[in-house]
Amino acid sequence: MKEKTIYFLFTDTGTVLSRLINYFTRKQLNHVSIAFDEDLQELYSFGRKNPNNPFSGGFVREDIHGEFLSKANCAVYSFQLSEDDYYQINTYIKRIEAEACNYKYNFLGLIGVLLKIDLKRKNALFCSQFVATAMENVHGFQLDKPACFTTPADIREQGGLQLMYQGKLADYQKQVEVDGKLITGTPIIAKQSLIFSVREKVKQFVVR
Repeated sequence: MKEKTIYFLFTDTGTVLSRLINYFTRKQLNHVSIAFDEDLQELYSFGRKNPNNPFSGGFVREDIHGEFLSKANCAVYSFQLSEDDYYQINTYIKRIEAEACNYKYNFLGLIGVLLKIDLKRKNALFCSQFVATAMENVHGFQLDKPACFTTPADIREQGGLQLMYQGKLADYQKQVEVDGKLITGTPIIAKQSLIFSVREKVKQFVVR
């Protein structure tokens, strides 16, 4: 049986939301995207539609050279799967892309993860929920929790993922262009400088 490869990009953009998620999960790289090519040109996720507006969220085709992602810390993983599974994922994502105007970012779902409550919303996903849903029927990729509770860290810890690169996303393409061999870059350091100043406000919001 022929095998195909997909790619997972995990990033830390340094935004307030990213830092808050880092704090509550005690994990780094809390945004995940899925790609169909090593160059990450076909890269999809749920996130900001407008880099300057954190509340404008939904399905996005991401640009690793854009201002929002290019400065991010990242890790890139590959995953081998069958042709059938590959095309199943591709079909799912292309369907959402064709109906992107009907989808929105699941901000409420993030609170549900924190409280361990399934807050169902139609056509609303957060990044790891989107990736987990796309991968839910893939052989050899078995998450131990529903997509609505899945975090980027849960996906990173899946067996079968192969680390290709870790470092600054801006340097990823340079590593591809050198000789096709990717290496691990500088270790990633969590950013939490703004977290403590907003922690209590976030807790109050969650309680409400």
